[in-house]
Amino acid sequence: MRIATAAYPLDWLEDWAAFEKKSREWVKEAADAGAELLVFPEYGAMELASLAGRNSSMILEPSLRAVSERIPQADELYTTLAKEFGVHILTPSAPVYDTEWDADRPVNRTRLIAPSGKSGVQDKQIMTLAERDPFDMALGGPLVLFDTELGKIGVLICYDSEFPLFGRALVEAEADYILVPSCTDELSGYWRVRLGAMSRALEGQCVTAMASLISDIDWSETFETCTGMGGIFGPPDTGFPGTGVLAEGEFGKAGWTFADAPKAAIEHVRAQGVVRNKTHWAEQGGAKKPIPVTYCDLR
Repeated sequence: MRIATAAYPLDWLEDWAAFEKKSREWVKEAADAGAELLVFPEYGAMELASLAGRNSSMILEPSLRAVSERIPQADELYTTLAKEFGVHILTPSAPVYDTEWDADRPVNRTRLIAPSGKSGVQDKQIMTLAERDPFDMALGGPLVLFDTELGKIGVLICYDSEFPLFGRALVEAEADYILVPSCTDELSGYWRVRLGAMSRALEGQCVTAMASLISDIDWSETFETCTGMGGIFGPPDTGFPGTGVLAEGEFGKAGWTFADAPKAAIEHVRAQGVVRNKTHWAEQGGAKKPIPVTYCDLR
């Protein structure tokens, strides 16, 4: 199975046709390279705010609402592309006002779409400080395990990847792949998410795929500068690179990063690896009861 993960740039869109053209070009490029699973980044949908004009795109609240209004149309486009090119697509995440979860505030939501057109959504679980204030994002639905023809797939949106118990919950549900769409504005933020993604791959003996948002724009005060690169990671063990890095892009440069990550390799390392992190997780004790800690006063 070949994964394509994006370092995706925010662009000013003159009209909906420009978004259709850009989306088709990105999906086609990945599909032509043999990718079966395409991962777009967190808040990649924010470029849709440009369709509402600069007066909306520059101001946080109007931009969130402008994007949310376009998501049904965007999901329809990505569904068409998934069917046409025969690929699975994790859409760029977006603020979505969903009254099922909160009548007034948006959730941070991405959608995984199969080539059949079937799809499901994953909402972010823990908000960053900025998402708490000024974004005031709402909590949405729970973690989801997507059962696909490629294997079982989970999604941890950016900050969520930095919390081990989320990754463990997905691994216990038998996730083979964990997708990590991210949006970071500094090198330190990128590395926090990357280290989270690599740690989840180590602990769960699975493959993680991190996508990054790229921007250097003057039409948004919220997403004016974002940086990172695509990366695909596995456990540094039997059948995988010694670094755990299957592939990485070029920092700050837009484009796809590709890696072959067959499910069989994951099954093999879980059964025959030099270490068995997935199997031995419960031996920490904390999986069933609090981990005892001894206090040592060195004052």
